[in-house]
Amino acid sequence: MSTDKPAEQDAQAEPGPQSVTGPRINKGLVIVNTGKGKGKTTAAMGVVVRAWGRGMKVIMLQFIKHSTANFGEQRAAQKMGIEMRAMGDGFTWRSKDLDQSAELARAHWEDCKTIIASGDYDVIVLDEFTYPMHYGWVDTEEVIEALKARPDMVHVIITGRNAPEALVEYADLVTEMNVVKHPYQEGIKAQPGIEF
Repeated sequence: MSTDKPAEQDAQAEPGPQSVTGPRINKGLVIVNTGKGKGKTTAAMGVVVRAWGRGMKVIMLQFIKHSTANFGEQRAAQKMGIEMRAMGDGFTWRSKDLDQSAELARAHWEDCKTIIASGDYDVIVLDEFTYPMHYGWVDTEEVIEALKARPDMVHVIITGRNAPEALVEYADLVTEMNVVKHPYQEGIKAQPGIEF
């Protein structure tokens, strides 16, 4: 008699320490995708599509991208019927009016707090939301309090570089994307379908 696990069982095995004891629980997770590498938003979009495929109610709220840009993920979401709101003004560290960007980010955070607290969504992505926290436009402790107060089974994914340490400590799952090699280093421009 073989002691090998069936392939199906292996495919469903959970990663992590084998020494976990006690019952496994279900809970809404706070997931942070951070780091200087590419793939933070892409990974969040993967979860959005997976959850949508399971019949879960999902929404992505984008803090930097604006609604007139029509990025690839915005086009795909529209075709699939996935709710996505691009709420930014395209701000970067080179923004011409950082005060306006800060006000806009704070106003959008107020909308996000309402959405998180509502319990209307199973998965909520706050895309590039680490930037308003990093710049001090949105208080990290206030964000953590809003996450603590959310309904039990609401999953929240936050993406962006420079995730505040307090958020990293609070989150259930944190992935840091690091750059090993990037086409920019070879002078290759950002390309449709890959970067946007």
